[in-house]
Amino acid sequence: MMTEHLFRGLYKGKTVLVTGHTGFKGSWLAIWLTSLGAKVIGYSLYLPSKPCNFTVSNIQKHITHIEGDIRNINRLKEVFLEYSPDIVFHLAAQPIVRRSFKEPALTFGTNVLGTVNVLECIRVTPSVKSAVIITSDKCYKNNEWLWGYRENDILGGDDPYSASKACAEIASHAYIKSFFNGRRAHISTARAGNVIGGGDWAGDRVIPDCVRAWSLGEEAIIRSPEATRPWQHVLEPLSGYLWLGVELYKSDRLHGEAFNFGPTTETDKPVRELVETFLTFWGKAKWKYIASAKTKESTLLKLSCDKALSLLEWHAVLPFKETVRLTAEWYKAYYSNNKDMFGFCLKQIKSYVLESKKQALSWTNPS
Repeated sequence: MMTEHLFRGLYKGKTVLVTGHTGFKGSWLAIWLTSLGAKVIGYSLYLPSKPCNFTVSNIQKHITHIEGDIRNINRLKEVFLEYSPDIVFHLAAQPIVRRSFKEPALTFGTNVLGTVNVLECIRVTPSVKSAVIITSDKCYKNNEWLWGYRENDILGGDDPYSASKACAEIASHAYIKSFFNGRRAHISTARAGNVIGGGDWAGDRVIPDCVRAWSLGEEAIIRSPEATRPWQHVLEPLSGYLWLGVELYKSDRLHGEAFNFGPTTETDKPVRELVETFLTFWGKAKWKYIASAKTKESTLLKLSCDKALSLLEWHAVLPFKETVRLTAEWYKAYYSNNKDMFGFCLKQIKSYVLESKKQALSWTNPS
């Protein structure tokens, strides 16, 4: 893949620490960074599911894989000291809303204390020049607005997961203001949600739940078919994270800022339409609606990404149908016994880069 000019070539030769690299987004980020010539150090406690993208794409072969708990600050400090990362992407989290009701203490411990530990390690590690702390679109107090949430809207959360992500944002802001004013490390937070793409088998997510059932010849269960979400492919926010990491590395212009990374309103679709569109690429399969009274789920949540467009010249590039197509084709390749899913991921990254070049996004421009 021709990558030397992407993201101004900044990642080539850099040591990049990715927490949560075994997760869905983290695994794709590790693959992309590797293709950019970065030395990737991954830190994660466990595999999110069996199977998962990290294992089926054999990512461990291409990076330095470290097993560790983000809540263990002594272990984390050892890793920072040993590898002296230039750039940090913090994605390690307990990412499932419904699980947060069952394990709230684990959720707060991982998502809040884990974030504090990463920030503390950055504070005492001179090599780090830039860091992107990834939280979630659910960090906002959700009023079920028809318009997108802006970065200066009120943080909040009625469930443990959402509240933990709001807390992580507040902790990040406090660290930036208290310890990084005028310091060499430039830090920002990033918020995205409702990401789909190949390699996700996490529980309580629409596409993974469907794929699991359909691969076994079973009927998929859908909890909220009319819930509307702004669906985006996993590579969309990752391009934003990577570009933000570059801008932070180059200057302090965006230090301390928060950014939303989301799709256009064209991709705001109900779960029902997502599933039916996926089936046009997957093939014949069945699903049914079964209501769940266990937890309350929001019916509408979307982001305003005007700030990313204005300050980063970033925007999502894939229309809804293409987002779903890439996702379905990844799973079809896997279930067709494709032996090189790492290569397949690279192929899809290349396809995404080509589309981004057509739209002249700044991160694809060599100058």
